[in-house]
Amino acid sequence: MNKEIEIGSRIVSEASPTFIIAEMSANHLMDFDRAVAIMRAAKDAGADAVKLQTYTPDTITLDCDDPCFQITQGTIWDGTTLHKLYQTAYTPWEWQPKLKRLAEDMGLIFFSSPFDLTSIDFLEEMDVPAYKVASFEINDIPFIKKIAQTGKPIIMSTGIAYLSDIELALRTCKEAGNENVILLKCTSAYPAPYEDINLKTIPSMREVFDCLTGLSDHTMGSAVAGAGVALGAKVVEKHLTLSRADGGADAAFSMEPEEFKQMVDNIRLIEKAVGAVTYDLTEKQKKSREHSRSLFVAEDMKAGDIFTSQNLRSVRPSCGLHTKYYENLLGKRIARDAKLGTPLSWDLVDFS
Repeated sequence: MNKEIEIGSRIVSEASPTFIIAEMSANHLMDFDRAVAIMRAAKDAGADAVKLQTYTPDTITLDCDDPCFQITQGTIWDGTTLHKLYQTAYTPWEWQPKLKRLAEDMGLIFFSSPFDLTSIDFLEEMDVPAYKVASFEINDIPFIKKIAQTGKPIIMSTGIAYLSDIELALRTCKEAGNENVILLKCTSAYPAPYEDINLKTIPSMREVFDCLTGLSDHTMGSAVAGAGVALGAKVVEKHLTLSRADGGADAAFSMEPEEFKQMVDNIRLIEKAVGAVTYDLTEKQKKSREHSRSLFVAEDMKAGDIFTSQNLRSVRPSCGLHTKYYENLLGKRIARDAKLGTPLSWDLVDFS
């Protein structure tokens, strides 16, 4: 898989800043102006991109009340059917070209998660710069093949995927000639419990699949996102709403604008702190090293006195001989008079 992927105006690579996506999902509450306000909040919070979801209830599921269409998995949406849930959550398609123009005017990269073949065609007409494959679509192979054939970058969540599902999805992309794929570690629980996140999978996925990796995070707060970046996530996706109190299908696990901004700010600090592998010292560290330990005369001494544990000590600062010579010098004689506080040097040692 490619290790340098261009998404809109951004390059995502191992050396690039984290690509931060604000997921709007259902948080617009069927209000176009609210959708615009969420995008503006994303921009103000420092997001790089805003992402929508492109489906209708009829393109993502069937209008059926049979047991297998009931939501009963212990989620926040239990007690309804898939079709009824998506009736409240989908983003009207007629909004999306307008939202794309407004987002790009704000300086945001705009793209979406399609959920069927017709939504890919619709998004291609909009000329989105990338595609997101949601966790629950990772096993829809004809769908992934069609996305891959667009040649656009693909960000793929792995929340409900077995290892074999990821392998098949990536192989499908490769066979379609598309190796611009970023895998996101994801835990498909809403909100996701911290103990189920397993962030160590991020560097493992990078090694196993030889690709860029990231995190689609449904936990509360920003701690997990920051830790993901420290472990090598080059993409972070979080849901954004104006206020959780406003409700909506995804509100319970979405961030509010100030929280999102704090997350972005923390990620940028974490990126600086992660840095690179180095054993060199900065100029400040070199100055601080001057206060490290070394060997000093610890009592007034006369020429010929023997060095003992009382008159020869390892103390701060670093002006004297290295402490590794301490035991070799015990029992030796001092070559000339020296006062307490004299840094030890070889010319103070009588080797005769």
